[in-house]
Amino acid sequence: MIARIKGNIIHIGERFVVIDVSGVGYKVFVTNDTLLTCELNNQAIFWTYSRQGKNSLDLYGFPNNEELSFFEMLLDVSGIGPKSALSILGIAPIETLAKAIATGDTSYLNKVSGIGRKTAEKIVIELRDKLKMFKGENSDSLRDEGDVIEALKSLGYSQNEARDALKQVPQELEGTNAKIKQALKVLSGK
Repeated sequence: MIARIKGNIIHIGERFVVIDVSGVGYKVFVTNDTLLTCELNNQAIFWTYSRQGKNSLDLYGFPNNEELSFFEMLLDVSGIGPKSALSILGIAPIETLAKAIATGDTSYLNKVSGIGRKTAEKIVIELRDKLKMFKGENSDSLRDEGDVIEALKSLGYSQNEARDALKQVPQELEGTNAKIKQALKVLSGK
């Protein structure tokens, strides 16, 4: 099992990077957010999860151990494979996902291709107790974030652009409309 990998990025693909470690190139699948931070010929360090299939050995990389742990928790849910778990991690920060699961909000999970209502509910049921530390969080703020992302997408922005803009909106800002206005200012560069 490969637990961690460190080396230079020699190729960036659509959903993966290739890391050169002492002359051997390792293909490491990563989330879109992680992919955006990768640059060719720069050194990268990833905590990894290795999965041996019938004809392959796949590596999934994470910038920190917390994301890896969350990924492994998702894999404990029957019916969730590594690619689905990686897609789930790609829709929102792990804190937001943990809050959504702990409060029973399946709207984030339904946005992942291949994750329907029943699977989203299954994830919530199986992981809710493991994530109960987030139950005290305000579920209205989660709905606001989802509404802001949907509003920005309806205006023609991609999910990633909307999420990146929302990350730059001050946390203390309240109300969906105020967050949308601020996110639009971020997107327009003002």
